[in-house]
Amino acid sequence: MKKLNLIILLFLSLHTFAQSVNSKVNEIINREMKERRIPGLQLAVVQNDKIVLSKSYGYANIQDNISVKNTTIFPINSNTKIFTGVSVMQLVEEDKIELNAPIKKYLNDLPSEWQNITVDQLLTHISGLPEILQLLDPLTGNIGPLKTEQAIWKKLKILPLEFKTGEQFSYNQTNYYLLGKIIEKVSHQSFSDNFVKNQFEVVGMKHTLFGDSRDLIPNFAPTYRYRNFFDGKTDDKLVNNYTEFPDFTRTGAGINSTAEDMANWIIALQTGKLFQKSSTLDLMWSPSKFNNGNPTNWTRGWGIAKFRKNHKAIGMSGGNRSALLVYPDDKLTIIVLTNLGGSAPEDFLEEIAGCYNSDILKADPLTFLRKNLREIGFDKAIEFTEKTKKINPEFNPQEAELNNWAYRMMANNQQTEALEIFKLNVHLFPKSWNAYDSYGEALLKTGNKDKAIEMYKKSVELNPKNENGKQMLLKIEEILKKK
Repeated sequence: MKKLNLIILLFLSLHTFAQSVNSKVNEIINREMKERRIPGLQLAVVQNDKIVLSKSYGYANIQDNISVKNTTIFPINSNTKIFTGVSVMQLVEEDKIELNAPIKKYLNDLPSEWQNITVDQLLTHISGLPEILQLLDPLTGNIGPLKTEQAIWKKLKILPLEFKTGEQFSYNQTNYYLLGKIIEKVSHQSFSDNFVKNQFEVVGMKHTLFGDSRDLIPNFAPTYRYRNFFDGKTDDKLVNNYTEFPDFTRTGAGINSTAEDMANWIIALQTGKLFQKSSTLDLMWSPSKFNNGNPTNWTRGWGIAKFRKNHKAIGMSGGNRSALLVYPDDKLTIIVLTNLGGSAPEDFLEEIAGCYNSDILKADPLTFLRKNLREIGFDKAIEFTEKTKKINPEFNPQEAELNNWAYRMMANNQQTEALEIFKLNVHLFPKSWNAYDSYGEALLKTGNKDKAIEMYKKSVELNPKNENGKQMLLKIEEILKKK
């Protein structure tokens, strides 16, 4: 009887704990949906290779008042690249692709300066290739005036490299366009068929498919976006967002899915159903290297890599509206899909993860900053950061992360908060010309021209090759002269 009572008490304790966690998660989601004005959202949490939470919020279709369900299908945009990364690594396991092999081994009709670019350099965006997007329609993403893939390919090949291969990072859709061609060449099937057979069907992803705004997708959540300039009027208005992904570019951004399907895919990935060897997953989640030996910003197909001492996290975001983070050592994954472009859920994924493991909050400087500055005020950013650094020497916010976070806040009409983070960035990185350039841009957008001039001058002083800074200074001077 005592043993039964202990079991009952343990069950009740676990149930109470789960309810408490779910309540905290709901609080975060509801807060963020309200602040970011997100119409609809799906959440899935994986813990110890099981889906422990799957929940839907809000409206999938505003026009018709259709609520989000767990079977509602969302575009995942650039999250597609993680599936491309898995496909490439599967072919590496089959000895059909070598990561360090030049792409001329797999593709013909390449310009001479492209031929020795490696597969790995495509995966990690350090190829220097020209951007295929500049040849597509800038409004819809479709093939535009060049009409055909053949015409786009012909034009693309005569464009110069953006930089010497292996020297810099530049997020670039051409890389994944070529990876699609390599997958097709060595697998003898279309990349879409390859993904379906070797990933979707293996996992049982019944609600995952390729497509865009042109396609008839059942249970589909169309994408919305807020626009502040509409029909010649300044008006913060929610509008339909139309996107096209030509079929030959869909290795970069063409998949639609649900949070549950994505969760099951992560479980399959981590339990050996998609790779033959665990070392393949480790390799995929490791950075490549620049020519100087420094690690790249990307792992192979995955654009968020937090290689910190504790609670390492790997993930990806797509369309600035859907994101996921995997914590391999904690056996935890957080997936959030939304139907609002610009919602940037990557900003609050780690706070959700902190509901399951509070130490994760302390491990990520941005999440720790964001959570505390919400309470004490963003104007205390520098003071709070310096105080925290003295208490915790491992607290080390990164320049690029702060910069990107501030830009996301600017896009979300949080100008006051964004300015404080840009200001924090120049405080922490006083020798960074880019930090001053970004702060100058934000100051100019908020009408502080005198302070913007000061920041741009400092940026150009640190980097005399900063042409953007020089041009902005000239523009500001011209504006001031007219007054």
